[in-house]
Amino acid sequence: MENKDLIQPIAVETPLKQMVVDYIGDRLEAEDPDVTVQMAVDVFATEFPEFLLAVAEENFLRGYEQAMDDIFPDRPTPQAESTTKE
Repeated sequence: MENKDLIQPIAVETPLKQMVVDYIGDRLEAEDPDVTVQMAVDVFATEFPEFLLAVAEENFLRGYEQAMDDIFPDRPTPQAESTTKE
């Protein structure tokens, strides 16, 4: 099971993306001008792991919460509990 999004070149649409793509291309000494999402993940994992960790943790927690909602659709949520206690 492969994520095809990882092999897609990054479309440069903002100055920040341009700066990141240029940095990644230089860092990896890429011969191909296209920088892929996988290349960005690799560089961020090496040079800014706390950023990727925060994104991964948030993604995990949201996925876990969604799974609980799917399994137990009538369960009270923390947001619902806090509004009913007021």
